[in-house]
Amino acid sequence: MGIGRARALRARIAARRAVMVVLVTAVVATTGGCAAPSVDSGAGQASEQAPTTSTAPMVPTSEPSGADDLARFDGVNRGVIAADESPGGFAFVDALAEAGFDRASIEVTADTTTLGERADSIQFAVRVDDRCLIGQYGEGSDGYRSMEAGVLGTGGCLVGAAVASGG
Repeated sequence: MGIGRARALRARIAARRAVMVVLVTAVVATTGGCAAPSVDSGAGQASEQAPTTSTAPMVPTSEPSGADDLARFDGVNRGVIAADESPGGFAFVDALAEAGFDRASIEVTADTTTLGERADSIQFAVRVDDRCLIGQYGEGSDGYRSMEAGVLGTGGCLVGAAVASGG
């Protein structure tokens, strides 16, 4: 197998892995009695929130909860993308923290694969109260995507390994 084909295969595998992270998060959130996820494909937003009975500690936010948080999250992330078409994960972390989201509540995946290649998409999330605002950006995700979901049983928002956000 040639080097180009091997890279293309690794890119497809990484893209599928990234999509699976988002899908597993959505499945866990919806089967756990949490909020149903809403997907933002850039053309519009749909959000439906189911009541939850979480006893998780509340994370303060400077904005009202609900759709306002997701809209603010999307606005910040789109600003990062407008400033740099290939931002790393920490560009999103820094911008979200500057916008008032709690840095300790932000999670992000690695910018590189286990093989040392640039990841074709990255995921980042912020825990706000008993909800997670989840974003994904990169070639493998066909641009920017976002959703709101419930907090996982682990107390986090992303499935799998996340890198420290500096919080």
